[in-house]
Amino acid sequence: MGETHASEYAIEMLHITKRFPGIIANDDITLQLRHGEIHALLGENGAGKSTLMSVLFGLYQAEEGTIKKDGKEVTINDPNDANDLGIGMVHQHFKLVECFTVLDNIIMGVEPVGAMGFLQKKQAREKVIALSEKYGLQVDPDAKIEDITVGMQQRTEILKMLYRENEILIFDEPTAVLTPQEIEELMKIMKNLAAEGKSILFISHKLAEIMAVADRCTVLRKGKYIGTVETKNTTMEELSAMMVGRNVNFHVEKGPANPGEVVLEVQHMTVASKVHNNNAVKDVSFKVRRGEIVCIAGIDGNGQSELVYGITGLEPLVSGSILLNGQDISKSSIRKRSTSGMSHIPEDRHKHGLVLDYPLDYNMVLQTYFKPSFTSKIGFLRKKNIQEYANRLIEEYDVRSGQGAITPARAMSGGNQQKAIIAREIDKGPEILVAVQPTRGLDVGAIESVHKNLVAQRDAGKAVLLISLELDEVMDVPDRILVMYEGEIVGQLDPKKTTQEELGLYMAGAKRDEVKDA
Repeated sequence: MGETHASEYAIEMLHITKRFPGIIANDDITLQLRHGEIHALLGENGAGKSTLMSVLFGLYQAEEGTIKKDGKEVTINDPNDANDLGIGMVHQHFKLVECFTVLDNIIMGVEPVGAMGFLQKKQAREKVIALSEKYGLQVDPDAKIEDITVGMQQRTEILKMLYRENEILIFDEPTAVLTPQEIEELMKIMKNLAAEGKSILFISHKLAEIMAVADRCTVLRKGKYIGTVETKNTTMEELSAMMVGRNVNFHVEKGPANPGEVVLEVQHMTVASKVHNNNAVKDVSFKVRRGEIVCIAGIDGNGQSELVYGITGLEPLVSGSILLNGQDISKSSIRKRSTSGMSHIPEDRHKHGLVLDYPLDYNMVLQTYFKPSFTSKIGFLRKKNIQEYANRLIEEYDVRSGQGAITPARAMSGGNQQKAIIAREIDKGPEILVAVQPTRGLDVGAIESVHKNLVAQRDAGKAVLLISLELDEVMDVPDRILVMYEGEIVGQLDPKKTTQEELGLYMAGAKRDEVKDA
């Protein structure tokens, strides 16, 4: 922080109010970002964090309030204005062109053009390589976006901001899609950026990450400003109470499991990979019984997604079979699996979980609309019944949306979209619940309620298959852990008797057992 600035603050958002139909997303919020600091913005799903940052980035205009940069009032009508002011943003869902290279994505919109109007990529490439070395962002400029990992895509987004010489960097939930190793690397990168004098706004609801990298933290709750604290003077418990408005239990309360008969049996299942020629799942066998939660753990990309696609019918099996209550469903349709007692909370809620342009109530009956209570004998939807059903689930599962049952799914925050899917899948009263990263993108209060719901399913004598990448969740929720590595089950662990270190060794492939009867 060698340079002197006219104002202590790089950005001030003063008394910002932003309304949407049926909801005040930001209600008189003030946020002040110092030069060269990492400032976290913490809040539950739908607290108004992304909306506030979208106002700063020019995607929305606030009805009330002012924005100052370096002490001077500014107007930001669109993202181009934001860029001109040196404000850049890495969105939660990346804005990259899949079939372009990394370099082309970085320079898009600010392409260097020579005297004759030809693109001068050589200089651009040199600048990108210099930036990536300076900030530790190793990424291949010639790789296509569709061929690189999510972590590398995110680095491309960061390089896009640095290439435009942005001084104020907004990260919207940047760790939601990363592996633990990538998260550690991102934290280092953020610290490097701040050390170079960049000012960072970091939207998150992961308390441990905020404590690790942020200098200060501003908390929002239901659209209102709760307070700003220095992270070195606070605790995770204090922050979570500010965010949720009550004390949150970080530990899952559950009694011992009483496993009954087998509900789901997977025998010698092999599933092909879409990405490479090897099979993604190789000869996997295991059982899930009534009254137990079995967790499939592993580092992302070790075949967990394909395992779920095979079980739920999204992908055909190469070989093997799946039994549900003793009945072979390996070749059954997705609807048949659903009506036979399988529920599925998918990992990609936009692709496999919701029809984004449908209202919330239609999304709640996507797999049950054909039942007599929702469709008349001659095929008309009983809209009143559908809406009443949706309202009950909205109430029971605390799904927050501006206009209740008629809200388009697209207009809801990611966490509330997730709650809607969870409500729908659990309410079907399944024999087996396949929950894939059910708490991804949820805040601590919502995570607590999802975990309670999973345990309640178990205690009601149902079978639960949990797929998780979160080590805390893997250690805390299930009764048995099966570790997947490169498409195979390499270990069966008891969460009460193992440690995170031992689990990590299995996940990294450094340790493996022959698992005969899982």
